[in-house]
Amino acid sequence: MSKQFFPKIGRIAYEGPDSRNPLAFKHFNPDEVVEGKTMRDHMRFAAVYWHTMRGTGGDMFGWGTAERSWNTGECSTKDAITRARAFFEFATKLGVSFYAWHDRDLGSHGKNLKEANAQFDAVGKELKKLQKDTGIGLLWGTAQNFVHPRYMHGAATSCNADAFCFAAAQVKKAMEWTHELGGQGYVFWGGREGYATLLNTDMKRELDHLGRFLHMAVDYKKKIGFKNPFYIEPKPKEPTRHQYDSDAASCLNFLREYDLLEHFKLNIEVNHAWLAGKTMEHELEVAGAAGALGSIDANMGDYFLGWDTDQFPTDLYLTTKTMLTVLKYGGFTTGGVNFDAKVRRESFQPDDLFIAHIAGMDTFARGLKIAAAIRKDGRIDGFVKNRYRTWDSGIGAKIEAGKASFADCEKHALALGNVSGLESGRQELLEAIFNEFIR
Repeated sequence: MSKQFFPKIGRIAYEGPDSRNPLAFKHFNPDEVVEGKTMRDHMRFAAVYWHTMRGTGGDMFGWGTAERSWNTGECSTKDAITRARAFFEFATKLGVSFYAWHDRDLGSHGKNLKEANAQFDAVGKELKKLQKDTGIGLLWGTAQNFVHPRYMHGAATSCNADAFCFAAAQVKKAMEWTHELGGQGYVFWGGREGYATLLNTDMKRELDHLGRFLHMAVDYKKKIGFKNPFYIEPKPKEPTRHQYDSDAASCLNFLREYDLLEHFKLNIEVNHAWLAGKTMEHELEVAGAAGALGSIDANMGDYFLGWDTDQFPTDLYLTTKTMLTVLKYGGFTTGGVNFDAKVRRESFQPDDLFIAHIAGMDTFARGLKIAAAIRKDGRIDGFVKNRYRTWDSGIGAKIEAGKASFADCEKHALALGNVSGLESGRQELLEAIFNEFIR
């Protein structure tokens, strides 16, 4: 890469908590070991192609503000390759291990599928070279089946079979390149897989079509020899009124109903959890308890705004609770922490991209260290374990083992006379203990 897109910025270094350099890490020390793994391996940080390379700072009320030398407005293959080189310079200097992409953000939609595929192939070849040169890997790929007007009624759930087929062709190509580039997973996000009104919707038929679409993807995954997991990313609404992948529990229920659970894990996003009226740790816990915690989109929203603002995560409580749950379920394997986040419209200069990512990476790194300290302290885990102690022996253990009936429970209750010995849940105490570590 001869041309420098960020000539004034070198490789971002770790300078420690006392540093006041905005272009340095204060808490993310890649080689620091936490619970037996380096921070680099714990976090598996990934920069995303869409917001980073294609974001303009525009919104529904105003034009783009971002100063991006690689965004010329052209759709040529040459410009697409230039963007790829700019992205890898950014990712290399930031020091992330991975990246992620939507297919059409790498290139363009083209005049037709053949033209779009040709451009995708050209950019894919360049990405393969850039990955080899930099050592940066692909965390996951996905297809952008929601922007183009052909997907106005949905993609896999469209009322139009032609749109379904076009979406299938797009996913087929994206899966091929994810596999070719050594992707650690492949994500399905149903940006328009839902409805605006039930008055024009056959929900059962749409859900059946979505299930069939995913089975076709599983079949093709086997055919090309892609071994890594599929992910589904839950989101409740926006742009639809209701999306079929609305939250973690809904996704898991859908996967079980359509006999797909063994092939999928979940990619949980903070902002989507909030839109669903859930906390991030709740969604992670639901996925983890089902053995389906795969990866996370790291961002946050605004408590006073009811849409997906995709802000960089700078809330230490959020990242600590997130990492507590991730550590509880054994950490990431093929997944990681990708920053599906965009700088604010007012943060328009190129160096703001670095500053925002550094802030997010530091906040997650600090959350990891705090979570590990809470786990080592043991008071919260010990309280929870003790709270359920009556299930570890006697009638509780028999119930959990499936060796007790209603009659057995009745006999036990009659002998008790009444339930006594209930203890305080001590929520405030546990919250106070948690707060001891936020410093």
